Amino acid sequence: MGKRISKRRLMEIIDTGKHTLKGIYRELGIKKKEDRRKLRKILKELQSEGEIYRDSKGRYRRIGDSTVLGTIEFTKKGTAAFLVTPKGEDIFIPVENVGNAMHGDKVIVEIVGKKGDMKKGRVLKVVERGFKKIVGIFKRRGMFGYVIPIDPKIIYDFRIPTEELGKAKPGQIVVAKITQYPTRRKEPMAEIIEVLGYEDDPSIDFPVVVMKHNLPLEFPKEVMEEVKKLKMFVDDEDIDGRWDLRDKIIFTIDGEDAKDFDDAVSIEKLKNGNYLLGVHIADVSHYVKEGTALDREAYNRGTSVYLIDKVIPMLPFELSNGICSLIEGEDRLTFSVFMEIDEDGETINYEFGKSVIRSKKRLTYEQVNRLFSGDEEQRKILGDEVVNSLFTMRELSRILRENRKRRGAIVDIETDEVKVILNEKGKPLDIIPRSRGDSEKLIEEFMIRANETVAEVFDRFDLPFIYRVHEEPDPEGIMELKYYLKTLGLKLKIPKKIHPRILQELLEKMSDHPLRRTVERLLVRSMKRAMYSEVNIGHFGLASYSYTHFTSPIRRYPDLIAHRLLNDFLKRRRFSDEELRNLRKKLAIMSKHCSRRERVADEAEWDMIDMKKVDYAKERIGEVFNVVVTAVTGFGLFVEIVEKGINGLIHISSLDDYYIYDEENQRLIGKNNGRILKLGDELKAKIVGANKMRMEVDFELQD
Repeated sequence: MGKRISKRRLMEIIDTGKHTLKGIYRELGIKKKEDRRKLRKILKELQSEGEIYRDSKGRYRRIGDSTVLGTIEFTKKGTAAFLVTPKGEDIFIPVENVGNAMHGDKVIVEIVGKKGDMKKGRVLKVVERGFKKIVGIFKRRGMFGYVIPIDPKIIYDFRIPTEELGKAKPGQIVVAKITQYPTRRKEPMAEIIEVLGYEDDPSIDFPVVVMKHNLPLEFPKEVMEEVKKLKMFVDDEDIDGRWDLRDKIIFTIDGEDAKDFDDAVSIEKLKNGNYLLGVHIADVSHYVKEGTALDREAYNRGTSVYLIDKVIPMLPFELSNGICSLIEGEDRLTFSVFMEIDEDGETINYEFGKSVIRSKKRLTYEQVNRLFSGDEEQRKILGDEVVNSLFTMRELSRILRENRKRRGAIVDIETDEVKVILNEKGKPLDIIPRSRGDSEKLIEEFMIRANETVAEVFDRFDLPFIYRVHEEPDPEGIMELKYYLKTLGLKLKIPKKIHPRILQELLEKMSDHPLRRTVERLLVRSMKRAMYSEVNIGHFGLASYSYTHFTSPIRRYPDLIAHRLLNDFLKRRRFSDEELRNLRKKLAIMSKHCSRRERVADEAEWDMIDMKKVDYAKERIGEVFNVVVTAVTGFGLFVEIVEKGINGLIHISSLDDYYIYDEENQRLIGKNNGRILKLGDELKAKIVGANKMRMEVDFELQD
């Protein structure tokens, strides 16, 4: 039996501030490998919980009452920063208080006051640097070379010694390894290790985004060693104790370019007139065991990142595209949810269980939409059983959608996602809006209902869980939306206590308005960001009392957590008070981490698309497009090529008169010609400039 390690005694040793890991081994008299491993695990837990940190000399120290440990994150323009603590608290740090910390660093912060309702801090010490490399534009200033980071969150320029310039030329995009971090007396320095090319080269976009957001590419060796030991087929031993659903009509529906298939669906019409909906999700938890190197790496990544034609997966290819993916005709282990749903869209019964399936078809959204549009060729290709299932599914999905609409969910909001079509060199050939047909809505409704059903179980029994939550909008955001609508001539009564039904009604009124997409984006901005939380506060946008992410464990870590918790619930159903306390504490930390990783992935994906949009615009300098005015400022008009989702600025200096800014009515008025340019105007504008690194497109008004 291993040595018992007292946390109280351990903290007494740490409080002396003298001891490294070896010193703690000596103080506690720990010699066995097993005990040392146990101690390291406890120390890692205390660090992740923000209780202790390790200083530059390797000594462990306690975080005090007035100090906190966290990761510093600068705002997009680099003018302020926030400390994100392991417990999810945000602390405001004015730029004059950041010391020599950089975006992404792990730091110790002293609380020095308040800014509004938020604590205000000052960086005392950088514990661990977040970035080892930077990506930027190489420039010369006199005798010296400098790399100016592309990411404005990194507020320093890095000097490059003459001997470290390599073959870099001014204006090129380079990767530089940081050799000296900023201090009070010394400027930061780096050495150029890779020249990516000039900004016009589309092949640089992927490495630029990867470096800018510090995304992991290769999986560590220990992870791949574990993957090699996994069984990449399903046999009788795996199937034992599972529902055998291999003879059922079960299939996947995904986009044409999808490579990993998390979810499959099935349906039956029962004798009582109800529907039996089956949602079958890849059982990733069977392969990714808690505490393994594979699990730690998946947690650190948090999510897969989709960069147009490339993916940085959460799990190695052997799992994400192989044994975990619900491939047509292959036996796969799944977690199934069966829901009996009545003609009003209410779930009257449900059942969860581990299962094995064999997908009958790998369907695409495009294929199913063609079938629904009356394409007889698709009917022949798919066969009667699959076709009958699909039409029954469409019937149920419409019932579910109406059910959500009745309870007040926002169902008519369309994303402003676009599909960027690239050539073999990565140059954008076209940009087209992503449209959603019945098949996309069908899968959306089924996944929402499965996610709600799983979450409701844990909420009802008050068990620790990871929820997907969405808070009510801030009053300031709603006032901004109300003011914006007023300038468009739209009057809508918006009460102080807002319900999503009000916003759904707004979208219905805006259905044919040229600024519908802009209003949708402002509506989204007025709402808070959905995130993960161990506390269930409901989901405002879905008008759902309890919601989670359960349906995509191949590409999202929170879904894997949900699977493990559901499995524990099915197997044990009883937890001690101490287990519940520890689990809630752990889930609080995991929720915040997963929310942060999701935000990083989103920003990387948006950056990649924006870079391609600028590339597209750059190729069309001199061309005239129909644009809509989306915002009016004192320095010009922000406009959008609606069908391409390309935004840019018509600067006030390029207009044909001296224009006066009327802020209250969101318009510019020509002093001499009396012309009024206002929000919502449909104009013609010529592209006159595009800068990919700044993500800017410039227009000129064409009469």
